[in-house]
Amino acid sequence: MAYEKNRRRPPQEDNGTLIEGRNAVLETLRSGRAVDKIFLAEGAHLADVAAEAKKHGVPTVTCDRRKLDHMSVTGTHQGVIAQTAAQEYVSLDDIFRVAEERGETPLIVVCDGIEDPHNLGAIIRSAETAGAHGVIIPKRRAVGLTASVARSAAGALAYVGVHKANNLASTLDELKERGVWLFGAEADGTVDLYEAPFDRATAIVIGSEGQGLSRLTRDKCDYIVSIPMRGRVNSLNASNAAAVLLFEALRRRLGH
Repeated sequence: MAYEKNRRRPPQEDNGTLIEGRNAVLETLRSGRAVDKIFLAEGAHLADVAAEAKKHGVPTVTCDRRKLDHMSVTGTHQGVIAQTAAQEYVSLDDIFRVAEERGETPLIVVCDGIEDPHNLGAIIRSAETAGAHGVIIPKRRAVGLTASVARSAAGALAYVGVHKANNLASTLDELKERGVWLFGAEADGTVDLYEAPFDRATAIVIGSEGQGLSRLTRDKCDYIVSIPMRGRVNSLNASNAAAVLLFEALRRRLGH
């Protein structure tokens, strides 16, 4: 399902989660704090920052210095800005532990390349209100837990953990090894929403706003689920689609 993009254009970056300057960024990396991405100005001599980022598995983006000037709050970024997470990420074990502590069958949301922070925030909010035990996002080519995501989640980040997968395909394999069934959402699904067996251990997989599920992710799914539609507009945005599947899963689990 190629979901619609939100009409509102999101900000390029979130000033509320930015760390500026060589020493500040290095110390942030060394502290173990969750860092989503590091922006390096073209031509800047920051090999030590790049090496430290690589050591911690943090992606780096080389860009025009004017982009950093635009992002900067202090005006003294020294050619490097780190974007940190608004909330610490959790492990897969943490997500399964929540399900176990509640005495419930795991219900997880997997986001395959969501780039709009408002969409991701809305998905996290829906996941929390539907009683999901966690959300999984990929490390690359997707938005992280920025300040805009936190605002859109409207407090839900305090109650539902988000795991950042180093390799989404491997994480999907691990979910299957743990007995979780993968339900991908696509318009051309082979299973109707109301027939999907959401009463078992479930991961609802939502694709990116523009492309939907990637081929590899789709191939790993056990079910491809479609949402029945009767209107003339035949698509939902990613967060709306996630909410529909989540609350159908909740209804099934409640025995309604």
